[in-house]
Amino acid sequence: MADEALSAGAVARRLGVAVTTLRTWHQRYGLGPSEHVPGYHRRYTLADLARLEIMRRLTAEGIAPAEAARWARQAPDAVPAVRAARVRTAGTRDGGGTTIPVGRAGPAARGLARAAMRLDSVVMSETIARTIQVEGVVATWDGLLRPVLAGIGERHAATTAFIEVEHLVSRCVSEALAAVARAHAPGGPPRILLSCADEEQHSLPLEALGAALAEAGVAYRMLGARVPVEALLEAVNRTGPAAVVIWSHIRDTADPEQLTALLAAPRRPLLVLAAGPGWRADTLPAGVVRPIDLAEAVSLAVAVRDSLDQSTGE
Repeated sequence: MADEALSAGAVARRLGVAVTTLRTWHQRYGLGPSEHVPGYHRRYTLADLARLEIMRRLTAEGIAPAEAARWARQAPDAVPAVRAARVRTAGTRDGGGTTIPVGRAGPAARGLARAAMRLDSVVMSETIARTIQVEGVVATWDGLLRPVLAGIGERHAATTAFIEVEHLVSRCVSEALAAVARAHAPGGPPRILLSCADEEQHSLPLEALGAALAEAGVAYRMLGARVPVEALLEAVNRTGPAAVVIWSHIRDTADPEQLTALLAAPRRPLLVLAAGPGWRADTLPAGVVRPIDLAEAVSLAVAVRDSLDQSTGE
């Protein structure tokens, strides 16, 4: 019985997925345990495990879960293949054959990296949401998301592969940050304007800043990626923000003329932040602040908000 029927936890460990993922596959696609002993929880048989292995492999290859489940349900029992899989070496893993380096980041980052290589969006989303709930946006960004995103970038630079991994992880991160922003949406007029530099496409760090601001009770507007300087100036003149953050991820998008134009705007903001590794401190116009990290950017925005509240007596 012990060899032929497995608990959900044992199956999850063998497949390298979360138990919640197994529950989702059971509830949505009918890939649940079939062994039933009166008085006990249902157990997974080797045939169940074989179908789940097919489901995991197909979804890791980018097949839509519903389609993968259809193939898994129709496939004949592959018990010999499952038994053979038990003798794989510990260093060989499905879903890419290569790990994502996360440096000294903790077990949550390593788990997220493994889920990323499996293209397991369910586990990734759950891990990100759970960490944000416990630690907050800033700590989640610094300790969980940045290490994994940087590791994916490192692997891509070395191999030109893993584009699909980067896209799926980015989508999961973006959705989690948007959920935080919605849940904490502060009242009052937005006093902070967030914008990527002209032609800058990397908007995730700016989305993290927006979520962290919402978490801190600071209202903001988000313009997003690739904002031409003319559009940015128009938004500033129409909304009169107290602070503007311009994000640049790479040197090619960090043109200081964007900052100079902003400082010369008719409704010049009280604070202009040049955020991101693209900006060079020695090229910034006088009066522009370059925060060293997400936490400092949030602190500066909160300080502007508090200063305005005091001056208006709110």
